[in-house]
Amino acid sequence: MPRGVIFDIDGTLVDSNRAHAESWAETLRSFGYSVTADEVQPLIGMGGDKLLPKLIGVDIESDAGRKYSEHRTRLFFEKYFPSLRAFPGVRALAERLRDDGYVLVIASSASEEELEKLLGLAGIEDLLTDATSSDDAERSKPDPDIVHAAIRQSGLPARQLVMIGDTPYDVEAARRAGVRIIAVRTGGWDDQALAGASAIYDDVATLLAEYDNSIFSRG
Repeated sequence: MPRGVIFDIDGTLVDSNRAHAESWAETLRSFGYSVTADEVQPLIGMGGDKLLPKLIGVDIESDAGRKYSEHRTRLFFEKYFPSLRAFPGVRALAERLRDDGYVLVIASSASEEELEKLLGLAGIEDLLTDATSSDDAERSKPDPDIVHAAIRQSGLPARQLVMIGDTPYDVEAARRAGVRIIAVRTGGWDDQALAGASAIYDDVATLLAEYDNSIFSRG
C-alpha cells in the first residue's frame, strides 16, 4: 500500500498549461522569434531549462535566456494568472487523502515564486507536508531530479509513494525515480502519450469519484 502522494500542479491541480504556452509564445515573439502557443504547448511540463533550448536553441542560464525567462514570468502573472482556476475536486481529493493518512507533497517544475501562487489557487497548502520547486532540482522533468527531491521531503521510500501528473514528462520522471504514477488527461495529452502510468483518469474529480476502487483505497 502507498503511504504518500506526490502531486504535480500545473495541468494536474490548476488549469494553467495553456496559459504557460501562451505566455512563453508571446514573450518569444516580443524578442523577434516566430513561435506560436501551439508549438510551445507540447513542451509544457518541462522546465525552462528544457523548453528554451528545444524551442529556440537558447540556454536558460545565458544572459538572453535569463532575460526571456524573467520577461515571461512577469507577463504570466500580469496577464494570464488572474484568469486561472483550480480544477474541480482538488481540495476534496487532497482532504480525502490526508484524512486517510497519506503524506502529501508537491513536485513542480515551476519556480518557487510561481509555485507559491499556484498553490494559493489550488487551496491545499495547509494539507501538504512539503512542496518542491525548480529551485530544488538541477534539471527539470522528464529528468527525475524534482521527484527525487519530493521523495526526500516526504520521508518515505519511493516504493511507498504514488505521483499524480498530467504529462508524459511526469510519467517518465516518476518512473525513473522508481515511483508509481497515476495520470490525468487535463494536461491535454492522450492515453498513448501517458502510457506507463498505473492508471489514467479524466481529472482529479474523477479520481475522487472512483477513490474506493483506486490504488488509494484503504478498504
